[in-house]
Amino acid sequence: MYGLKVIPRGCSALLAAAIPGSYNIRYLIFVVVIYPGETMLTTESYTINTKDLERIRRLRPIDDDFMRCLFKDNISLVQLVLRLITGNMDLKIGQVETQRDMKRLAGSRLLILDVYAVDDKGVVYDLEIQREDHGADASRARYHSSVLDVEHLKPRQDFLNLPETYTIFITEHDIFRKGKPCYRIDRSNRTARKIFRDRAHIIYVNGQYRGDTELGMLMHDFCSSDPENMRTPLLRETVLYYKTNPEGVRTVCKIMDEVRQEGREQGIKQGRERGIKQGRKQGLEMYEKLIVHLSEDNRLGDLAEAAKNRDYARKLFREYHLV
Repeated sequence: MYGLKVIPRGCSALLAAAIPGSYNIRYLIFVVVIYPGETMLTTESYTINTKDLERIRRLRPIDDDFMRCLFKDNISLVQLVLRLITGNMDLKIGQVETQRDMKRLAGSRLLILDVYAVDDKGVVYDLEIQREDHGADASRARYHSSVLDVEHLKPRQDFLNLPETYTIFITEHDIFRKGKPCYRIDRSNRTARKIFRDRAHIIYVNGQYRGDTELGMLMHDFCSSDPENMRTPLLRETVLYYKTNPEGVRTVCKIMDEVRQEGREQGIKQGRERGIKQGRKQGLEMYEKLIVHLSEDNRLGDLAEAAKNRDYARKLFREYHLV
């Protein structure tokens, strides 16, 4: 069965599969193709599963996939968030990159930053959105902070050229359980009882904070799926675009597709690695059994030949019914 529905421009794309009838004022055409048990929404040449539309309706800014969309190339929004977190309302961001791959860590654990930003004074920011408490522990914060240093010091450069850095975790829960909006962490000289001014800062932002401040309102909005209830105008406007504008909806769906593909590829890679590991284990077990059989039959010459010749070893495997 096929259906054609005309949705007014500005009307939520999430309703495209549900609103009956048509409208004749500034409209956009969606073709809804209905199969048994599933509905697909097509806008221009891109097809969107209505299950994804429902997921978009539930997305919040604190959700990783949605965060990619909201902050991508959005200097104004990143600047606003960093101003409210750092308390520096004069901060001016000049560069923003989402999902930045820190490439200098050859041979080390891969690290991809959620949001990487640099201000007009060269200060570097790593903004991480973390829903799970265990993903924002002190060791991870230390690693993120150290990676920013490695990435920004070239060979033979003086250490004084290291930039000031901020590693920031916005956590869904108050992981320190003190009810504070932010927890600011700097190294200190315990003996001299002074701040150790290495210019490397770590900040944890409490996503549960709901104080009557701009930061409290921002955290409220980060945990809300309904843009109509958001109190931060710029964030509300951005969320509305990605939830109601057809182009915005399509962008979110494409990113969700990318995330699913990344998951599939990672699953295939892990499966392949497990298969190789299991295959090696089985191969060793077969050789061990073959050694026992050949030793018992006093066939030491065959054992020596099997060690050098794989084809001969396979022949012996078949002879002793090991394959």
